[in-house]
Amino acid sequence: MAIIKVKIISMIGQLSELDSVTAICGKSHLFHPDNAMNFYSNTESFLPLSEDNPYQAPLQQLSSSIKSIGQPLHLFSEEETEKKQLKPVQALHYAQAISNRIAKLQAQHEKISKEVQHHEQDARDASHFVGLSVDLKKIRVCQFISIHFGSLPRAGYEQLKTYEDNPFVVFFPCTSDEKTVWGVYICPLEQCSEIDRIFSRLYFQPLDLERFDGTPKEAVGQFKKEADTSRNELKKVDDEIQQLWKDEQERCNLIYSWLTIKNTYFGIRKYAFQYNGFFILSGWIPQEAENSFTSKLDQCSSVEYNLDDASNELVHSPPVKLHNRRPFKSFEYFTEMYGLPNYSEIDPTPLLACIFVTLFGIMFGDVGHGICAFLLGLWMWKKKNMPLGHILMPCGISSCIFGSVFGSVFGFEHLLDPLYYALGFSEKPISVMEGSTTTNILIVAVSIGVVLLIVAMFLNIISSLRQRHYERALFGQNGVAGLIFYISIVFGFVLQLLGTPVMTPLYVTLLIVLPLLVMFFREVFGGLMEHKPDWKPEKWGEFIVQNFFELFEFLLSYLSNTVSFLRVGAFVLVHAGMMNMVFTLADMVGGVGYPIVLVIGNIFVMALEGLLVSIHVLRLNFYEMFSRFYDGDGRPFTPVEVRVPS
Repeated sequence: MAIIKVKIISMIGQLSELDSVTAICGKSHLFHPDNAMNFYSNTESFLPLSEDNPYQAPLQQLSSSIKSIGQPLHLFSEEETEKKQLKPVQALHYAQAISNRIAKLQAQHEKISKEVQHHEQDARDASHFVGLSVDLKKIRVCQFISIHFGSLPRAGYEQLKTYEDNPFVVFFPCTSDEKTVWGVYICPLEQCSEIDRIFSRLYFQPLDLERFDGTPKEAVGQFKKEADTSRNELKKVDDEIQQLWKDEQERCNLIYSWLTIKNTYFGIRKYAFQYNGFFILSGWIPQEAENSFTSKLDQCSSVEYNLDDASNELVHSPPVKLHNRRPFKSFEYFTEMYGLPNYSEIDPTPLLACIFVTLFGIMFGDVGHGICAFLLGLWMWKKKNMPLGHILMPCGISSCIFGSVFGSVFGFEHLLDPLYYALGFSEKPISVMEGSTTTNILIVAVSIGVVLLIVAMFLNIISSLRQRHYERALFGQNGVAGLIFYISIVFGFVLQLLGTPVMTPLYVTLLIVLPLLVMFFREVFGGLMEHKPDWKPEKWGEFIVQNFFELFEFLLSYLSNTVSFLRVGAFVLVHAGMMNMVFTLADMVGGVGYPIVLVIGNIFVMALEGLLVSIHVLRLNFYEMFSRFYDGDGRPFTPVEVRVPS
C-alpha cells in the first residue's frame, strides 16, 4: 500500500498548556489538525476559542514594511530562532517600532518624490514659453487686460482662422509639436467672458503660471534647481533607509521568523474547543511517528490523549499522503492530477507508472528518439530539478527497448540489422512497414486493452470490498458480474474466431445472460444482501426503463474502452509513416539539404508525437482504467509547517 497509514489523535488538557501542545504539534511537522467537534457525539458544552491572533497583525505589518523598501525577508529555522530566547513583549514592540520608522521614512520619501515631480512639471510648463522675454510677475498685475497661458490642439489652432473678423481673438504661439501648440492669448477685461468661451470651444488647456516669477527662461532654471535640491534630499532619505536595513537586517529576519512561527502555531488553536477549563484538540498523525509524537505530549502534565486507527474513522475522511519508491514517486503528479485516493482506496500510482512507461515506449518506439527523450529527461532533472525529468527518463528507456524490437533508429529501419544477425535472427523481430504486420499490431493493441480492463475490474472488486461497497463489488458493471460477462464475451468471441465453438446455449445463459441480469437488478440484490428496508423499487416501470438504458450505456463502454486501445497500434504505424514521409522529403531535396531535412524532420516528429503519445496514454489511464475502479476523492495530508506567508 502506497498510502501512509495515519491515526487520529484526540488531546485533552488544561487551557494553560494549550500553547505548549500547539508548539509540539507545529514543531513535529507531522500534525494535520481537524475540527475536534467532529469526533465527539455530545458537543453541547463545547465552546470555540474566540480569540484574536496577536501575531498576525504585527507579522503582516512587518512584512509589508520591509516589502515597501524592496528588501527580502528570510526565515530562520525554528531551532535557530528558539536559541535567541526572544521575549514576546520585546518582539512585538520591535515589530511595531521598526514598522513605524520605515513608515515615517517612506512618508518622507513619498512627499519629496511628489515635490520632485511637481518641480519637473513646473519646468516643463515654463519651458514652452522660453521665447517670451517678459517678466511673468509684472504681467499678473495688469489692470485692463487678462493674459492666458496654455495650449491648443493642432486642430483647434487651425480653427482660429474662422475668427479673423474678431480683433480680440488673437493667439500668440510660442512652441509647438505635431499635436499641440503652446502660446498665449490676451483680451480686454470687458471681453474676457466671450473670448474665454471661444477658446474653450477650441479645447484650450490653460496653464497656471501664477507660481512663476521672472522670465520663463529664468523660471525654468529656478524649477530645475529646486528639482535638483529635492532629488538630493530624496537620496538622503534613500540612504537612510538603506542604512536602517543594513543595521537592522538580521534583527528583522529574526523577529520575522519568530512571528511567523508563533502565527503558525497559534493557527492550530482555531481547530480546538474549550470545555470546563480544558481544551480539546484533534488531528491526524502518521502511524509510524506515533511514539515520537506522544513522547513529547507526555511532558505536559495535564494532557491526556487517545489514538485510533484511521480505518475506524473512514466517515471523517482521513487525509491521504502517498508514499511510493523512486521509480514510481514522480508519477504521483499524474495521480494527483486526477485526484488523490481516499484513505480506503488503492493507490493507482505504481500501476499508472507501469502502464504509462510501457505504452509510451510502444507508441514512441524508436531507439534514437528514446535516447533523446532520456537525455532531455536527465537534463531536466539534473539542471532544472524538474519532476518531469524523472518521468521522461524511464519513458526514453522504454522507447529504446521497443525501438530495438521494431528496428527503428531515427527512422532508419535497417540500421540494427547487423545486430540482429549477430544474435542469430534472420531479420528484425517486427517489421512495422510490412503490410502483413499491421493486423497483428492492432490485435496485440486490443489484447493489451482487454488485459488492462480486466485488471481494472479486479482492482475495483478489491477496492470496493475494502470500502465495504458490496453491491458495487459483486453486482456492479465493474464488479464480479461485469468481470464474468466481459471475460466470457471476449474469450467466447476469440475462440469462435479460432474455430472452437463455445457459444453454446448453456455458455451464453450462465456466463453472459445471467451476469447481465445480475447487473440489471444490482440495486435489488444489494438491498437484499445488506438488509435494507427499501430494497424493493417503488415504481418497477421506471426502474426497468432507467436500468435498461444505464446497462446499455455500460455495454457500449465495454466496447468503446476496448476499441480505444486500437490507437496504441495506430500510433506505432503512424510513427513509421511519419518517418517514411521525412525520408521521402529528404530524398526530394537531396544534396546538402538531405541531412538538414532529416534532422528537422526528426525533431518535428519527436516533439509532435511525444506530446500526442503522452496525452493519449494519460487518457487511456484516466478514462479507460481509472473510471472503473478509482474515485480519487481523497483530501491531502497537510501537516502544520512554518511557511513563508503569502
